[in-house]
Amino acid sequence: MGSLFDDLPSRENLLRQEIEALKQQNAYLSALHETSLGLIDRLDRKELLESILHRACMISGTEHGYIYLPGPGKDEMQMRVGMGFFNGQLGRRVKKGEGMGGRVWDAEAPVLVDDYYTWPGRLTDSSLDTLQSIVGIPLMSGSKVQGVIGLARVNDKKRFSEADIHILSRFAQLALIALEKAQLYADVKQQLAERKKAEAILRESEERYRSLLESSPDPVVVYDMQGNATYVNPAFAMTFGFSIDELIGKQIDFVPEESWPETRRAIDQMKKGKKISLFETKRFTKQGKILDVQISSTIYFDRKGRHAGNIVTLRDISALKRTEKELKQYRELLEERVEDRTTELARTNIQLKQEIEERKRMESALRRREKELKAQSHHLGEVNTALKVLLKQRENDKTELQENVLSNVKELVVPYIQRLQKSSMNTNQATLVNILDSNLNNIISPFISRLSSKFLNFTPMEIRVATLVKEGKTNKEIAEMLFLSKNTILFHRHNIRTKLGLKNTRINLRTHLLSYEQ
Repeated sequence: MGSLFDDLPSRENLLRQEIEALKQQNAYLSALHETSLGLIDRLDRKELLESILHRACMISGTEHGYIYLPGPGKDEMQMRVGMGFFNGQLGRRVKKGEGMGGRVWDAEAPVLVDDYYTWPGRLTDSSLDTLQSIVGIPLMSGSKVQGVIGLARVNDKKRFSEADIHILSRFAQLALIALEKAQLYADVKQQLAERKKAEAILRESEERYRSLLESSPDPVVVYDMQGNATYVNPAFAMTFGFSIDELIGKQIDFVPEESWPETRRAIDQMKKGKKISLFETKRFTKQGKILDVQISSTIYFDRKGRHAGNIVTLRDISALKRTEKELKQYRELLEERVEDRTTELARTNIQLKQEIEERKRMESALRRREKELKAQSHHLGEVNTALKVLLKQRENDKTELQENVLSNVKELVVPYIQRLQKSSMNTNQATLVNILDSNLNNIISPFISRLSSKFLNFTPMEIRVATLVKEGKTNKEIAEMLFLSKNTILFHRHNIRTKLGLKNTRINLRTHLLSYEQ
């Protein structure tokens, strides 16, 4: 009895542990059930991934986790969602066998590591040194890994257990179902969007073509394979005078009897798949008026690729035909006029030939005359050259004469005037000698010639007064030298200023006269 009671405490402890394990498993199952219900209703992929990771962390009692999904390349996975420590690791890529995600991908089974820091398969990134216990669960679809859920403990001595792996594996199956459902929903949504877009494009295309047919100025009719009209545009009804109700669902009888043979041949070609283009024939209106028309026709098909009917476009070319007839008549008239004109031009051509011959004779005479004038021009040129030589020689003779006169005056006259100036003379004689010397200098200087050539209307007395003014003589001195009164000198000065254009100006007369020597 004693030994039986001694084992009772250990049995109670074992029973309590089993009860705790059952409670924990029950809590896991309850959480798993609630999680599965919450995941199944989510359809947004990003939101679903975040919810899966959040609930996996809740089930395993940690705040740090991530989900790897296949990357752009088939040989790597990329971290798409992260919580806690892994929030800063988003975008990390791993290949098969690299780190926890790559090892789970390669093994296609859960992987549990008690101490990531000392684990040989860890990534060499030093930022991962604080990771301790870590577990990876594959998202399996058949025999293919569709992703990896990873959970970790940071600075926490607590370890993941096999029970955690069991619960998380069951959770991963539910999560994969939710992901596949979300992907299926996304695919269906995309297909619906594409289908709606295609339907909208089709409706827009139908409306565009209907609008095109409705606004076409040419008549258009659509027949089924039995020859009944299924559509006519307003231009058809207007051109042929029928109402649309009279045409739809009926065969249109508007082919004249004489046009049936060519029309049947065109129909036979169309049934063989040939396109009818710009076929000219005749059709009559409801009022019986015959129209010249140009027809183009093509077969259209149903969705199964079978002949459904044909589309016929007609163009009223009656006005064009009338115009062609008028043009033909006008062309014939024009040809007659051209023939008459050609005959007239032939006569004119003969006359022109005669005129051309006459012109050639005149041109020959003109060339002879031109040759004679050229010879005369050459002769006149030689004469002109000779005259230029003579004129140049005359200028040279004139210059030589001036130089001789100047030399003779300086050698034969000036010395005697200088001797007179040095001899004893009274005042009047000395004055006259000085005037004689001054005038002689003026005669041989260019001043008098320039003054006389520019002002030919100067009197001799005005020239003498202007010369003495240029030499700086006063009115009194000039009057004494010329034996005239002072008023007479003033009168001559007034006339000189008037003739030089200096009247009523302040220009100095002597300064102006000196400018003629420059």
